[in-house]
Amino acid sequence: MQLEIDGGFTTPEFQARVSRAQKLMGEYKLDGLLLSSMDNIRYIVGIDSTFWESYTRPWFVLVPAEGDPTAIIPEIGHSIMETTWVKELRSWPSPRPEDEGTSLLVNAISELPRRHGRVGAELGMELRLGMPVAQLLDVITKLKGIEIVDGANVIWQLRMIKSQAEVARIKRAIDITGTVFEAVPDFVEVGDTERTIQREFRARLNSGGAGAIPAVICRSDVGGPFEITGGPRDRPIVDGDLLFIDTGTTYDGYYCDYDRNYRVGNVSDALLQAHERVWQANEIGLEAARPGVTAASVFEQMANVLSSGDKNLNSNGRMGHGLGLRVTEPPSIRLGDQTVLVPGMVLCIEPGLEYEAGKIVLHEETVLITEDGAQLLTKRAPRQLPRID
Repeated sequence: MQLEIDGGFTTPEFQARVSRAQKLMGEYKLDGLLLSSMDNIRYIVGIDSTFWESYTRPWFVLVPAEGDPTAIIPEIGHSIMETTWVKELRSWPSPRPEDEGTSLLVNAISELPRRHGRVGAELGMELRLGMPVAQLLDVITKLKGIEIVDGANVIWQLRMIKSQAEVARIKRAIDITGTVFEAVPDFVEVGDTERTIQREFRARLNSGGAGAIPAVICRSDVGGPFEITGGPRDRPIVDGDLLFIDTGTTYDGYYCDYDRNYRVGNVSDALLQAHERVWQANEIGLEAARPGVTAASVFEQMANVLSSGDKNLNSNGRMGHGLGLRVTEPPSIRLGDQTVLVPGMVLCIEPGLEYEAGKIVLHEETVLITEDGAQLLTKRAPRQLPRID
């Protein structure tokens, strides 16, 4: 898959996102959309700033039901915001704890043409505010005749569908990571610790051109790890282990998220059989992920392979998710998620199996939903576990 990446997104790309948002706002009867989290602001404006790592200065972007967005930002961010396509800028001298942009924000919302008296905000599913809750409550109190409601449906219906330019960035993150995954048997050997392996993996991602690397999980144990969310240990890998490495690595803000498994020396037949079941389940999931089916349907088909119909076998509650500016986005590949898959969605297909008293085998690939099926973005993992000696 060859998709060109230029130095950044074009203004028409951002304008198209706003137009889609405004169409959705009409459907949900909203006069505007208030954004304060770094990923949602970046999605609309295109700006990336390390100041988002500080909780001192909140940033806001207000998208009206008609017209262009307004950025309400601390003065320290004014110059960088001037380089974006957004022209309406309002700022205040921050830090100013007594009024961290609240009055400017209230005024901007109050000036919106009022049709429904409702403004959507980041209140619901898988969203986080970029301001203190107390500040939001203060804004709500000071607004007259305008209700702040959950804007999650608008935000996720917008962001779940990726443009070619977004997919290109996800693919670049995947390719950078895939090169390191393939080299693991060459730079890892028996006796290396999880911590040492993680450090080398990160270093190779950096030298390969990765952006931020928020997550590299490296876990091991004889027959398979018992836990795959914690940090690395000083435990050396030994004969009989399954080494699990998973990463959320970015390129220009967009994530890849997938794992690879490696056998260390001679492993048990039970582990090999468990890995085969998970590999087959992933194959079924890749075939099942097609436009027009639901996320729940993809889960069910994988669960049938793993557990002969016991759909509750997967202990983490799902077997996949969306991917984009966050390492996990809607939809969830789980029972009950009736989101219909449509072209432009990027999904991680992630079946997992616990066997022999909680030992875990997990396998993840990434696909782009197309008009007639799904296109594999990751390089398919080998059916036979790569070996480390």
